[in-house]
Amino acid sequence: MASLEELRNERLKKLERLRQEGYKPYPSQTEIGLSLKGVVEGFDHLIEIGRDITTGGRAVALRRQGGLIFVDLISSGYRLQTLLKEDDLGGLFELFAETIDLGDFIQVTGKLITTKRGEKTIEAASWKILAKSLRPLPDQWSGLKDTEERLRKRYLDILLNEEVRDLVVKRQRFWQAIRDFLTAKGFLEVETPILEVTAGGADAKPFKTHHNALGLEVSLRISAGELWQKKLLVAGFDKVFEIGRVFRNEGMDAEHLQDYTAMEFYWAYADYEQGMVLVEELYRHIAQEVFGTLCFKIGEFELDFGRPWERYDFRETVQKMTGIDVLQANLPEIEAKLKELRVEYDHAGFNLTRAIDNLWKHCRKQLAGPGFLVGLPIVVAPLAKRHEYHPELSQTFQPIIAGSELGKGYSELNDPLDQATRFDEQMKLRAAGDEEAQIKDDDFIEALEYGMPPACGFGLSERLFAFLMNKTAREAQIFPLMRPKEK
Repeated sequence: MASLEELRNERLKKLERLRQEGYKPYPSQTEIGLSLKGVVEGFDHLIEIGRDITTGGRAVALRRQGGLIFVDLISSGYRLQTLLKEDDLGGLFELFAETIDLGDFIQVTGKLITTKRGEKTIEAASWKILAKSLRPLPDQWSGLKDTEERLRKRYLDILLNEEVRDLVVKRQRFWQAIRDFLTAKGFLEVETPILEVTAGGADAKPFKTHHNALGLEVSLRISAGELWQKKLLVAGFDKVFEIGRVFRNEGMDAEHLQDYTAMEFYWAYADYEQGMVLVEELYRHIAQEVFGTLCFKIGEFELDFGRPWERYDFRETVQKMTGIDVLQANLPEIEAKLKELRVEYDHAGFNLTRAIDNLWKHCRKQLAGPGFLVGLPIVVAPLAKRHEYHPELSQTFQPIIAGSELGKGYSELNDPLDQATRFDEQMKLRAAGDEEAQIKDDDFIEALEYGMPPACGFGLSERLFAFLMNKTAREAQIFPLMRPKEK
C-alpha cells in the first residue's frame, strides 16, 4: 500500500498536469448556476425544461466502465451522480480520468437524465476543476475510528459521517428554537461584554488576560452577561436575553468544557415560580422543534418531556438519599459522609458551600427527571432572593434531566444591601482559597441602588443539547478545543 506521502506526490503530479493543460486547479470563479441542493430538489421540473445546467461539488465516488465514468458529487448533504462519456468529451474524457481523484471539487455542465436504473444524473458536456485535493480522503468505513482523531479532524468526520453532519444542523436549530421562542414571548436579544474587569454572574474560575490599550487585567466572562442584563432591567427593559460564548478555566469531563455557548434571560416583574412555567414550556418547544419528539433515551434514563415535571426539594432529597440535613450539618459531618460515599472532590479551598454542592451532585445522579430542583440553601445561591417564609433557603430552580442540572434560574436578588453583604461573604471564601467564589462587583451594587424591579433570571448551556443528542460535551461541539498533536 502506498504511503500518504507517495499518494500526495502523485496528486501533485496531476496538479501540474492540469496546469500544463491550461487549467487553473484553484480558480477564483465558478459558473455554477444551481447548487446540488437546487438540482436534487428541483430535478423533476428541471429535467422537463431540458436546458443545460451547471452545478458542482466534491467527488466522493469514481467508477470507470470503458468509455464511461460515473462520479458521485456531494455538497451540503446532497448527492448527485455525474456521467462522463468519452464519445462526447473526446480528449477531455481521458484528461479527467488521469487527473481527477476522490476528494476533488469539480464543476460540470450538461443535461439532466434518469439512467436505466432510475438514478438521477447529470450528463456532462464539459467539466472544470474547482479545487484539487492533495490528500486522499479516509476510507468511509475504516478511517477515523479513533475518537481523538475524529475530533481533531472534525471536518473529515462531518464529511464522512452523516450522523455528525446531522448534529451540526441540529445544533443550529437548537439555538434558533430558543431564539424564536423567547422572541415570540416578547424578549429582546442583546449583546453584552465578553471581556470584563470583574468576572461575575457565576461561581467559576475565569480565564485572565491583559488589555494593552487600557492597561487593565481583564477576564473572559463566566456567564452570558448576567450582571449586564440586570443593568438593562435597571435601565427600563422588561425582557432581555443573550446567546453567546462563555469561558471557564476549570476541569474537563464528559459534561463540562472550558468554552461553550450559553443563553440567559431576565424577566422583570416575574418570580421563580413563573420562570419554571416558562422554562418547562421552553424545553418542550426545543424538544419538539429540534428533535420532533418529547421522549428521549439519555444514558440509562428514559424521559418524557410531555408529562408534568417533578419537584425535587433540595433538603428533603439529600436527607432521603444520604441521611444528612444540609441546613443542620457542619463541615466535618458532610466531609465524613462524602468519604463514606466515596465522592471525590477538590480539597483546595474546600468549605461548607462546596461540601453541600458535592453531596448534592452525588444525589442528583439518581434522578431521572424531567423536574425542577427547588429549596436550595442560600449559601449556594449568592445572587438569588431569599424565600420569604424560609430565609435560609433561596428562590432558585434548576431543571433536572437524566441525573444532571441542565439550567439554573431564580428570583433575582434586587436588594442592594443584601447583595453587598453576600458579595462580602463570597470574597471571604475566595480569601480562604475558593477560586470559584464570586467576586464583589461594586458597579453592579451601585446599579442596584438606583432600583431594579423584581425579576426572574434563567440560564442554560449547550450541555442541554449534548444530553438531548446523547453525546458527550466535546462530541456535541462542532470544533472542540484539542491539545496540539505531537509531531
